[in-house]
Amino acid sequence: MTIISRRDAMLAGGAAALWPAIATAQRRAGEGGGAAFSWELLQQRAQALAGQPYRAPQPVAAAAALDYDAVGGIRYRPDRTLAGGVRPFPLGKYAPVPVTLNVVANGRAVRVDYRADLFETKRGVTPAPGFAGFRVMEPGRESDWLAFMGASYFRSAGSQDQYGLSARGVAIDTGLEKEQFPTFTEFWIEPIGDGGYTIYALLDGESLTGAYRFVSRHPGAVVQDVSSVLFLRRPVARLGIAPATSMFWYDDRGHATAKDWRPEIHDSDGLAIWSAGGEHVWRPLRNPAQPTTDSFAADDVRGFGLLQRDRDFDHYQDDGAFYDRRPNLWVQPKGDWGAGRVMLYAFPTAGETTDNVVCFWTPAAPLAAGQRLAYDYRLTWGSQDPSLDRSAHVVATWTGSAGRPGGEAIAGAVKLVADFVGDGLAGLTRDSGVRADIGIARGKLLESAAYPVVGQRNRWRVTADIAPEGDAPADVRLFLKRGTTALSETLLMPLYRT
Repeated sequence: MTIISRRDAMLAGGAAALWPAIATAQRRAGEGGGAAFSWELLQQRAQALAGQPYRAPQPVAAAAALDYDAVGGIRYRPDRTLAGGVRPFPLGKYAPVPVTLNVVANGRAVRVDYRADLFETKRGVTPAPGFAGFRVMEPGRESDWLAFMGASYFRSAGSQDQYGLSARGVAIDTGLEKEQFPTFTEFWIEPIGDGGYTIYALLDGESLTGAYRFVSRHPGAVVQDVSSVLFLRRPVARLGIAPATSMFWYDDRGHATAKDWRPEIHDSDGLAIWSAGGEHVWRPLRNPAQPTTDSFAADDVRGFGLLQRDRDFDHYQDDGAFYDRRPNLWVQPKGDWGAGRVMLYAFPTAGETTDNVVCFWTPAAPLAAGQRLAYDYRLTWGSQDPSLDRSAHVVATWTGSAGRPGGEAIAGAVKLVADFVGDGLAGLTRDSGVRADIGIARGKLLESAAYPVVGQRNRWRVTADIAPEGDAPADVRLFLKRGTTALSETLLMPLYRT
């Protein structure tokens, strides 16, 4: 099991005046210097690379001596900022593989050469030669809103200036015996106005190569229109498109087993899926006792993503990490992706620094060497929940002993409680014919009820006593219904025998 730690793992006119090398590069690009560059040329390069034997990128030896604290003492000089707001990251122990950076203007690309004086250091630290990645700064501030570093990982601070979960260019064999981590080896950065950037990247890995284009803007929430073209070197058992990686340690359901004073700690609390047929699905996250893989049918899926629905500071009480501000990441496919599934993989974690949750879409068709695949999609990083519609949605779930409160617990059974909130429930009472539609795989429903929560606006509660069968968890599918009309999104929930 490979564990990725989040802690481990046109140029600026004013800056150009202070840095002759950058001014020269800008002039060269504007006057036709540098190398010709285009999206079509990048795709051709990725295709040619796929026909060559794979060569793993080599780390810089000097980076091994730069631990987390040492890297924290290295800072790219602000007066040498690239492309109006881009600053490279230094190499270090947890990011030792260098990438190539280029700045694009007028269809020409000029390489940014490493120089030791691009970084200022503290405590006598000597930077390792090369760049680990880069970040895009907020205009007029010392905070950033977008960063690329490590394998094909990138992330955004969303609309509340707070990093959380990450995205990847692609996932290969996640949850199988040996996961692969292809690498963005080279970037081309082009400003597009209003503080936005088009970022191009070349991907290289054991099983495939790829060309990527990220049109990235920050109009509040961060929006990235992504084009990806992949060329397979060899067959791939499980290809993950638009993968998102997050952390879930515990929430109020699992706080009793965590050795931390904070009530909840997680970057995301659920997976949302919007199916082609219009059904909205919510799958709460959990910290499993052992690695788990869940698969959800998603032919021509409209959207999916890892979300942080709980945004109440009191539920976290963390005034440093601010888990209530962590961004959502929503994926909207463009065009017809065809038959496939959304997959959710999770493994156990005993802390908040390990990303232990991954979701992605995977095609149903077998993948063979020599194939070309293309996927376009939009990524939205923000605090609003894009998965919601006018129907009610899940706001909380709990599990406990089955049976009547205060009475004897039902042996071998579990009580599931789920609360739904939404304008679609307005005006409905116990006499309105609302009921819970509950389906169970590998389990038996013993008793259920659905009713409005007293004193709470447009909030309904479902309780269900369920007896799982066998060693595997019971898979519960639950939504509110009135006649033949669904009133809520669908809750998918695994229940384990107590």
